[in-house]
Amino acid sequence: MWRELAGLGPAVHERPDLADEAQLVCDEMARRARRNVEVLAARLTAAGYRFHTNDDEQLAVAPHLAPTPGAEEHVRWLEARFGPVPMTLRSWIRLVGDVWLVGTHPRWPGSGSGDPLVIQLEGTHDPGESIRDYFDGEHEEWEDSGSGPFVLPVAPDRLHKANTSGGDPYGIVLSGAADGVFAAGRRRLPFVSYLNRVFAHGGFPHRTWARPAARIKRDLARDLLPL
Repeated sequence: MWRELAGLGPAVHERPDLADEAQLVCDEMARRARRNVEVLAARLTAAGYRFHTNDDEQLAVAPHLAPTPGAEEHVRWLEARFGPVPMTLRSWIRLVGDVWLVGTHPRWPGSGSGDPLVIQLEGTHDPGESIRDYFDGEHEEWEDSGSGPFVLPVAPDRLHKANTSGGDPYGIVLSGAADGVFAAGRRRLPFVSYLNRVFAHGGFPHRTWARPAARIKRDLARDLLPL
Protein backbone atom coordinates (compact mmCIF):
# COMPACT_ATOMS: atom_id res chain seq x y z
CA MET A 1 0.00 0.00 0.00
CA TRP A 2 2.66 2.52 1.04
CA ARG A 3 4.77 1.57 -1.96
CA GLU A 4 1.83 2.23 -4.27
CA LEU A 5 1.14 5.61 -2.68
CA ALA A 6 4.82 6.52 -2.84
CA GLY A 7 4.87 5.63 -6.52
CA LEU A 8 2.21 8.24 -7.21
CA GLY A 9 4.29 11.08 -5.77
CA PRO A 10 2.57 14.50 -6.01
CA ALA A 11 0.19 13.01 -8.60
CA VAL A 12 -1.83 11.66 -5.68
CA HIS A 13 -3.57 15.07 -5.65
CA GLU A 14 -4.62 15.00 -9.29
CA ARG A 15 -7.78 13.00 -8.58
CA PRO A 16 -9.84 14.24 -5.62
CA ASP A 17 -11.25 10.79 -4.88
CA LEU A 18 -7.75 9.29 -4.78
CA ALA A 19 -6.42 12.14 -2.66
CA ASP A 20 -9.27 11.72 -0.16
CA GLU A 21 -8.65 7.98 0.08
CA ALA A 22 -4.92 8.47 0.54
CA GLN A 23 -5.51 11.00 3.32
CA LEU A 24 -7.77 8.50 5.09
CA VAL A 25 -4.98 5.92 4.90
CA CYS A 26 -2.55 8.43 6.38
CA ASP A 27 -5.02 9.33 9.13
CA GLU A 28 -5.32 5.66 10.10
CA MET A 29 -1.53 5.44 10.18
CA ALA A 30 -1.47 8.39 12.58
CA ARG A 31 -4.11 6.85 14.86
CA ARG A 32 -2.08 3.66 15.10
CA ALA A 33 1.07 5.67 15.73
CA ARG A 34 -0.62 7.62 18.51
CA ARG A 35 -1.73 4.40 20.15
CA ASN A 36 1.87 3.15 20.01
CA VAL A 37 3.20 6.39 21.48
CA GLU A 38 0.69 6.25 24.33
CA VAL A 39 1.57 2.63 25.08
CA LEU A 40 5.30 3.36 25.04
CA ALA A 41 4.90 6.40 27.29
CA ALA A 42 2.88 4.36 29.79
CA ARG A 43 5.30 1.42 29.76
CA LEU A 44 8.35 3.63 30.16
CA THR A 45 6.73 5.59 32.99
CA ALA A 46 5.72 2.39 34.82
CA ALA A 47 9.28 1.07 34.47
CA GLY A 48 10.77 4.15 36.11
CA TYR A 49 12.20 5.76 32.98
CA ARG A 50 12.64 9.51 33.42
CA PHE A 51 11.76 11.79 30.51
CA HIS A 52 13.88 14.92 30.54
CA THR A 53 15.49 17.65 28.47
CA ASN A 54 18.61 16.86 26.47
CA ASP A 55 20.90 19.12 28.48
CA ASP A 56 22.77 19.20 31.77
CA GLU A 57 19.69 20.35 33.69
CA GLN A 58 17.62 17.32 32.68
CA LEU A 59 14.34 19.02 33.47
CA ALA A 60 11.23 16.83 33.43
CA VAL A 61 9.38 16.66 30.11
CA ALA A 62 6.02 15.14 29.22
CA PRO A 63 6.59 12.32 26.72
CA HIS A 64 3.50 13.06 24.64
CA LEU A 65 1.38 16.16 24.18
CA ALA A 66 -1.81 15.80 22.14
CA PRO A 67 -2.57 18.11 19.21
CA THR A 68 -3.80 21.55 20.20
CA PRO A 69 -7.03 23.10 18.87
CA GLY A 70 -4.80 25.05 16.49
CA ALA A 71 -3.29 21.95 14.86
CA GLU A 72 -5.36 22.18 11.69
CA GLU A 73 -4.49 25.85 11.28
CA HIS A 74 -0.82 25.00 11.86
CA VAL A 75 -0.93 22.60 8.91
CA ARG A 76 -2.36 25.40 6.75
CA TRP A 77 0.38 27.75 7.92
CA LEU A 78 3.09 25.24 7.02
CA GLU A 79 1.67 24.81 3.52
CA ALA A 80 1.23 28.54 3.00
CA ARG A 81 4.78 29.19 4.18
CA PHE A 82 6.74 26.29 2.70
CA GLY A 83 4.55 24.69 0.05
CA PRO A 84 2.95 21.23 -0.07
CA VAL A 85 3.23 19.10 3.06
CA PRO A 86 3.21 15.27 2.88
CA MET A 87 -0.13 13.74 3.86
CA THR A 88 1.50 11.68 6.61
CA LEU A 89 2.84 14.87 8.17
CA ARG A 90 -0.57 16.51 8.05
CA SER A 91 -2.06 13.47 9.77
CA TRP A 92 0.64 13.42 12.45
CA ILE A 93 0.08 17.06 13.34
CA ARG A 94 -3.71 16.72 13.51
CA LEU A 95 -3.94 13.32 15.21
CA VAL A 96 -0.72 12.48 17.09
CA GLY A 97 0.83 15.64 18.48
CA ASP A 98 4.36 16.22 19.78
CA VAL A 99 6.46 13.34 21.12
CA TRP A 100 9.61 13.48 23.28
CA LEU A 101 10.99 10.16 24.53
CA VAL A 102 14.43 11.54 25.44
CA GLY A 103 15.41 10.46 28.93
CA THR A 104 17.29 7.87 30.94
CA HIS A 105 16.82 4.91 33.20
CA PRO A 106 19.52 4.30 35.83
CA ARG A 107 19.41 0.52 35.34
CA TRP A 108 19.11 0.43 31.54
CA PRO A 109 22.55 0.45 29.93
CA GLY A 110 22.73 2.81 26.99
CA SER A 111 19.20 4.17 27.40
CA GLY A 112 20.43 7.73 27.02
CA SER A 113 22.00 7.02 23.63
CA GLY A 114 19.30 4.88 22.04
CA ASP A 115 18.08 7.63 19.68
CA PRO A 116 14.62 7.85 21.30
CA LEU A 117 11.66 8.96 19.21
CA VAL A 118 11.18 12.73 19.03
CA ILE A 119 8.76 14.46 16.68
CA GLN A 120 8.22 18.18 17.35
CA LEU A 121 5.88 19.88 14.89
CA GLU A 122 3.61 22.16 16.94
CA GLY A 123 6.24 23.10 19.51
CA THR A 124 3.96 22.37 22.46
CA HIS A 125 6.80 21.19 24.72
CA ASP A 126 8.26 24.70 24.73
CA PRO A 127 5.36 27.19 24.56
CA GLY A 128 7.70 30.07 25.40
CA GLU A 129 9.45 29.68 22.05
CA SER A 130 7.71 29.94 18.68
CA ILE A 131 8.32 26.87 16.56
CA ARG A 132 7.18 28.91 13.57
CA ASP A 133 10.04 31.34 14.14
CA TYR A 134 12.38 28.38 14.37
CA PHE A 135 11.10 26.91 11.11
CA ASP A 136 11.36 30.32 9.45
CA GLY A 137 14.95 30.69 10.60
CA GLU A 138 15.90 27.26 9.30
CA HIS A 139 14.24 28.04 5.98
CA GLU A 140 16.14 31.33 5.65
CA GLU A 141 19.42 29.51 6.27
CA TRP A 142 18.47 26.94 3.63
CA GLU A 143 17.69 29.72 1.13
CA ASP A 144 21.12 31.22 1.77
CA SER A 145 22.87 27.87 1.31
CA GLY A 146 21.01 27.01 -1.90
CA SER A 147 21.72 23.28 -1.57
CA GLY A 148 19.22 20.44 -1.95
CA PRO A 149 15.55 20.42 -0.95
CA PHE A 150 14.36 22.10 2.24
CA VAL A 151 14.21 19.69 5.18
CA LEU A 152 11.75 20.71 7.91
CA PRO A 153 13.55 20.00 11.22
CA VAL A 154 11.48 17.85 13.59
CA ALA A 155 13.99 16.44 16.10
CA PRO A 156 17.55 16.72 17.40
CA ASP A 157 19.88 14.13 15.93
CA ARG A 158 20.92 11.05 17.93
CA LEU A 159 23.94 12.71 19.55
CA HIS A 160 22.13 15.92 20.52
CA LYS A 161 19.40 13.80 22.11
CA ALA A 162 22.14 12.35 24.32
CA ASN A 163 23.46 15.86 25.15
CA THR A 164 26.65 15.58 23.12
CA SER A 165 27.84 17.44 20.05
CA GLY A 166 26.02 16.21 16.96
CA GLY A 167 25.03 17.09 13.44
CA ASP A 168 22.04 18.57 11.67
CA PRO A 169 18.55 17.95 13.07
CA TYR A 170 16.44 15.09 11.80
CA GLY A 171 13.74 16.35 9.47
CA ILE A 172 11.27 15.69 6.72
CA VAL A 173 11.65 16.71 3.10
CA LEU A 174 8.53 18.65 2.22
CA SER A 175 6.59 17.57 -0.86
CA GLY A 176 3.07 16.99 -2.09
CA ALA A 177 3.44 13.20 -1.88
CA ALA A 178 1.41 10.97 0.42
CA ASP A 179 4.41 10.08 2.55
CA GLY A 180 7.38 12.29 3.34
CA VAL A 181 11.07 11.46 3.19
CA PHE A 182 12.64 11.30 6.64
CA ALA A 183 16.18 12.69 6.70
CA ALA A 184 18.55 11.49 9.43
CA GLY A 185 22.03 12.69 8.58
CA ARG A 186 22.89 11.13 5.25
CA ARG A 187 20.14 8.55 5.53
CA ARG A 188 16.89 9.03 3.65
CA LEU A 189 13.87 6.78 4.07
CA PRO A 190 10.08 7.10 3.98
CA PHE A 191 8.64 8.63 7.15
CA VAL A 192 6.37 5.64 7.75
CA SER A 193 9.32 3.24 7.33
CA TYR A 194 11.24 5.24 9.93
CA LEU A 195 8.31 5.09 12.35
CA ASN A 196 7.89 1.34 11.87
CA ARG A 197 11.58 0.88 12.64
CA VAL A 198 11.29 3.00 15.77
CA PHE A 199 8.28 1.09 17.08
CA ALA A 200 9.86 -2.27 16.25
CA HIS A 201 12.69 -1.28 18.61
CA GLY A 202 10.47 -0.06 21.42
CA GLY A 203 11.01 3.63 20.68
CA PHE A 204 14.83 3.39 20.68
CA PRO A 205 16.06 2.39 17.20
CA HIS A 206 19.79 2.88 17.66
CA ARG A 207 21.63 -0.44 17.87
CA THR A 208 24.40 0.51 20.29
CA TRP A 209 22.45 -0.39 23.41
CA ALA A 210 24.29 -3.00 25.47
CA ARG A 211 23.12 -6.60 25.15
CA PRO A 212 20.91 -6.71 28.30
CA ALA A 213 18.87 -3.82 26.90
CA ALA A 214 17.78 -5.86 23.89
CA ARG A 215 15.26 -7.66 26.09
CA ILE A 216 13.99 -4.36 27.45
CA LYS A 217 13.44 -3.05 23.92
CA ARG A 218 11.59 -6.24 22.95
CA ASP A 219 9.30 -5.84 25.96
CA LEU A 220 8.62 -2.21 25.08
CA ALA A 221 7.80 -3.13 21.48
CA ARG A 222 5.45 -5.98 22.40
CA ASP A 223 2.10 -5.74 20.57
CA LEU A 224 2.78 -2.31 19.10
CA LEU A 225 0.83 -1.78 15.89
CA PRO A 226 2.50 -1.83 12.47
CA LEU A 227 1.77 1.26 10.41
